[in-house]
Amino acid sequence: MKRKLMFLALAAIGLASCNGGFKKGAGGLLYNVISTKSGQAIKDSDFVSINFIQKTDADSVLASTYENGHAVPLIMRKPQFKGDIYAGLMMLREGDSAIVKTNIDSISKGQPRPKGMKGKYMVFVIKVEKVIPKGNLSQEVFMGRCNAYEQSLAAVSKKEEPIKIQKYIADNKLQMSKTDSGLYYVITKPGVGIKPADGDTVVVNYTLKFISGKAVETSVKSDAIKYKLPVNPANPYKPIHFPLGAKGMIKGWDLGMRLLSKGAKATFIIPSNLAYGEQGNGQVQPFTTLVFDIELVDIIHPDPNAPKPQSVIPPMQQMQQQRPVKK
Repeated sequence: MKRKLMFLALAAIGLASCNGGFKKGAGGLLYNVISTKSGQAIKDSDFVSINFIQKTDADSVLASTYENGHAVPLIMRKPQFKGDIYAGLMMLREGDSAIVKTNIDSISKGQPRPKGMKGKYMVFVIKVEKVIPKGNLSQEVFMGRCNAYEQSLAAVSKKEEPIKIQKYIADNKLQMSKTDSGLYYVITKPGVGIKPADGDTVVVNYTLKFISGKAVETSVKSDAIKYKLPVNPANPYKPIHFPLGAKGMIKGWDLGMRLLSKGAKATFIIPSNLAYGEQGNGQVQPFTTLVFDIELVDIIHPDPNAPKPQSVIPPMQQMQQQRPVKK
């Protein structure tokens, strides 16, 4: 269903490009309301939940909320400059679908545009899912309503997660085993030797995907190319290191690594209760299942004279910190 919605949204871009119909706003903003409802109009300080696809007018899709199945909540604010995306949103109502084009040079505010950024516009295909007006409500009552709405969405996501996991396994014809903890795994290449234990440092190559199949990041350059992820020349694309049993690593990783020997390759399906749970983390939304393709490159046994590690950086953050610092 999500892929169908994404296809329809992309088709709307094509139709709008062919048929015109865009209206002009301040700062070079262009907008075209594809469908409109009689819902609540968006105003400053309102709560808004939106689904969107982001792309440039000359490039492929840059981001999509449909890939991980969660709309984005935000509190509206006044536009920071003429023609920004908030100016486009404030022309819409609950239930509206629209295409909003913001001028890339206006967004950059005179700064050089990002390297490799082509085209004139940043394009957003938007569906306004919900508007909760702030109006004269006290902050306490307003936030109570916002939290209640988000909790209702979380309850739906929690209920749907096991169904989505089973569908992913069936669609990809995976022969998965399941641990008592709820971790799904399949070892695609057996390793040799003993398995890692508390205190051992595992050296791991990985590729992270959402259960939609969308790849998010990887330590393997060939996978970055395969899944059409942006290839960063400053990224060393090398295995990451982390000690088992240290604080900070998601539980599913820690449990999964103990199933492997050196040289093993495996796929882990990590339910949200073994990952980032109901809180989420950055681009990982609440109740999001994570899929990891793993290679256990090496196991380093601890030096008894070395200080014990206090914490560990999760892979999504560790990849960022391993990249060389520009001088």
